[in-house]
Amino acid sequence: MTRKSRLLSCCTLALALLPSASRGADDENKPAPPRLQCWVDLYRGEPLSYQAVVDDLAGVGVVYLGERHGLARHHKIQEQIITDLAARGVPLVLGLEQMEAVYQRHLDRYSRGEIDFDELAEATEWKRRWAEYESYRGALEAARTAKAPILALNARRETIRKVARGGGVDRLDAASRKELPEDLHLDDTTYEQLLRLRLPVHATVGPDRLRPMIEAQIARDEKMASVLATFLQSDEGKGRTAVVLCGAMHCAYGLGTADRVRRRIPGVKDRIILMSDSGDSKLSPAMQAMSRPITVTHEQLRQLGRPIADYLHITSRKVPGPMSPASNP
Repeated sequence: MTRKSRLLSCCTLALALLPSASRGADDENKPAPPRLQCWVDLYRGEPLSYQAVVDDLAGVGVVYLGERHGLARHHKIQEQIITDLAARGVPLVLGLEQMEAVYQRHLDRYSRGEIDFDELAEATEWKRRWAEYESYRGALEAARTAKAPILALNARRETIRKVARGGGVDRLDAASRKELPEDLHLDDTTYEQLLRLRLPVHATVGPDRLRPMIEAQIARDEKMASVLATFLQSDEGKGRTAVVLCGAMHCAYGLGTADRVRRRIPGVKDRIILMSDSGDSKLSPAMQAMSRPITVTHEQLRQLGRPIADYLHITSRKVPGPMSPASNP
């Protein structure tokens, strides 16, 4: 049996085990059937075990765990990977898109055990600045147990908003511009191609606002890459494996933050892990009002000319319900 046919067999099995889209009245009190889970090596086109994934991750410099923000299944996988790498004796550092770099001193206090998770959230105004902050409790606790430093990677929200709403990076005031890396590459044809497909999901994005929003995304990526690379090249960071928790858009296809870390650390060995949505994401009424349906086709994504990640965790699709407005037929 060829590799392609083996992968097809795996996918066929997944479809066979999908829960039924409709349930009768007699089934209402029955537990939902278990959902199939599978890891896939996207370069080999083969399913593989979770242990094989962790074996590989243990030998690299940076691991990007691209998430759908707030999706509990994704956050449990992140926590498990941190725990299992630490159990193998891999020296780690945890990097967070979800916290702004200006709050690093509070993360250091948390890492030293001087404050707990709730005190960290209060000190950093985390609830106001990142709505799903509770989702990261498990990952942070796992990192602290492993005595791994934890890095706040992101730029200040106010600065990114100025880029997106004020016409781009070049229109920032001097003080705000100093908060971003001096070495900031805004010309990235392939990444811009991807962002132009994805960003119109925001209902307020029109032709005049798209370029500033692309620059805002790049500004986040550059800031996160700068903070991470600076640490990994320091005495404290040398020899550590960085586990980065970020939205999938910041690392998919090796673009975004991943590409910018590679520019700063030539030869860095990294891995990108993404996890399927599988119908689990739901938008609040407020988010639905700010979004619109878009379609990104297979053919459009093929034009990027690269796989989306090294490894993909797939879960069989949930019974249909309110989902993200982005669709990929």
